[in-house]
Amino acid sequence: MRLLTLFICGFLGIVAAQAQTQPNEQAVMEPIVRLFTGMNKGDSAMVHSAFAKEITMATVTKDKTGNVVVRRENSIAGFLKAIATPRAEPLSEPIWNTKIEVDGNFAQVWTDYAFYIGKKFSHCGVDAFQLVNNGSGWKIIHLADTRRTADCNIPTTVSDQFK
Repeated sequence: MRLLTLFICGFLGIVAAQAQTQPNEQAVMEPIVRLFTGMNKGDSAMVHSAFAKEITMATVTKDKTGNVVVRRENSIAGFLKAIATPRAEPLSEPIWNTKIEVDGNFAQVWTDYAFYIGKKFSHCGVDAFQLVNNGSGWKIIHLADTRRTADCNIPTTVSDQFK
């Protein structure tokens, strides 16, 4: 009987933990979804609202000779200006294979992405977000990405949207 009670308690603990994880993960993803929606609409205020006051950004890519290049930013001012610049075609960054890790008020999101300008493919890679919940919701404190134009393995459910 004691073993059955322990099993039931353990099972209920797992179920409760899974039930809490789902809403927590949705809350973590909310500023990321807002970022991509704002990019698509050209709404720099919406994009800005996804970030904490102090952030860092990094892009890892290769130069023309194949050397790894890391570009770092300690401000989103240039990024926001680029988003606010009127353009004929919307920016789209669909994501897939998203992995979310949460530890209290800190979260990390790792996801594959493809970047399109209108229907034209630009590049792909991985986005790595770090977020903090400061009591008033989750905010992005760090965004790093990789960029490449080959070996993207974009799911057809994504690429078909841009044909």
